[in-house]
This record gives sequence, structure tokens and C-alpha cells, in this order.
Amino acid sequence: MALKIGVIQPSFRLPLKEALAKAREVGADGVQLWVASGELDPDNLTETGKKDLLHHLEKNKLEISAVCGDIGGFVHEEGLEERIAKTKRIVDLAMELESPIVTTHIGTIPEDWKETKEGKMMFEAVKEVAKYAENRGAFLASETGPESPDLMKEFLDAVDSKGIAVNYDPANLVMRGFDYLGGVKILAPYIVHTHAKDGIRRDGRGREVALGDGDVNWDAYIAEMRSIGFDGFFTIEREVGDDPVADIKKAVDFLRRY
Repeated sequence: MALKIGVIQPSFRLPLKEALAKAREVGADGVQLWVASGELDPDNLTETGKKDLLHHLEKNKLEISAVCGDIGGFVHEEGLEERIAKTKRIVDLAMELESPIVTTHIGTIPEDWKETKEGKMMFEAVKEVAKYAENRGAFLASETGPESPDLMKEFLDAVDSKGIAVNYDPANLVMRGFDYLGGVKILAPYIVHTHAKDGIRRDGRGREVALGDGDVNWDAYIAEMRSIGFDGFFTIEREVGDDPVADIKKAVDFLRRY
């Protein structure tokens, strides 16, 4: 079965409508929309704007792979209540767009999260938003990277909600020295979306590189994802590089081999 290939919209570094057209041009099946700020922020997007967005998605024959609602995580107390409230508004928007996956960075999970004030505060915030997502039929998908898959699973198990999920980013794990292949099995019950991104780790430091040029073994990674029954989007994310459109086209062509 062919992969469903998406592109995170800001990676094109183009205005929204141009980015959607370019996603179609490079051969993507879908896009992950940035809704944390800008014109698609739920606090800015009008009903007319929603209709216009859906029109351009249909025009370009694109699905929404997920929406990205990364507004700073839930670690810091200052502004926490507003970040919780805004994340709920982002969940509402996702459901209005009929795309139930909201990806985000919840913040780095402390090893001692059960014992510290910050860890407990983060846990309660994530639990509240996850419950809200569950009640709406949505998923709050935490992106992998800052912590080990084992620690993330421990935290998500404790949240104990059908609304909590994982946006699996193998490159983030590679760049931090974690086992990105073993992590798939560990987090399998939670994975609803994955970023197609590549990276390397040298001398204790991580760096993003173009898809196929890094340390992610894509044959093994895609086989591992298929082995757990994953049939969602592989969404290309390109955060560096001088020619993002060319890099994205190369990445789409690379993934089409599978």
C-alpha cells in the first residue's frame, strides 16, 4: 500500500494559498496546517476564511493530515491557563475542519515529573486538554524528541485518555540520541501521525538534513510503522535549507518509492 504523503505547510515558506498549490504541484496528498498563529489561528479565522480554506484544499485535491497547534507547551506556569484555553480552541477548529489530529510540543517531560511542582502542573494541564480532545473526538498528538520514548509512554499512560496521542518524529529522536526504531513499538498504541524528517547526530550534537541524507533508515522505519498497522500520513517537515521547495519535492519523490 502506497504511503500517504503530506507536507507541513510552513515548510514551503510561502503564503498559504501558494503553499497549497505548491503542495499539489510537488505531488503531496495532504498538508499539515499551521494554526498556532497567523491567518489560520482560530482567533483570526472567520467563517468565510474557513470556507475559502476548504475550497482551496479541494481545488488542489489535498487532505488535511493534521493541524499544528504548537503554542509553547504546558511546562511554564506563566500564561498556562490561556495556553490551555487556546489549545481547546484549536481542537474545536480541527473538528470544524474535519481533521481530528492536533499536533503540538507539550514541553519536555521531566524525569521526575511525578514529584516536582512543574511536572505535576504539566501533567494536569495535558490531562485537561486530552480529556477535552477526547470529548470532541479529537487527538492531542505530542511530538517526540526531547525525552525518551519510554518516558513519554510513562507520562501518556498516566494521562489515561483516548484523546492523547503521538506525532512520531524519528529525526528528533535521532538528533537526541534515542532509539527511533525501538520507540515505534513502545509508543505504538499512541501514534496517529508521523513527520518525515531526517537528521544526524555527531559529537553529541544533532542537525537536521534533507530526507534520505541522514541517519534515519527509511526502509527499516517504514517497515516498523507498517508492522504496527500505521496507515496515517508521513508528513514532510523541512525546517532548514536554502531551497525548501526543491527539498520537499525531493522528499516526496523519495517517499514515493515506498
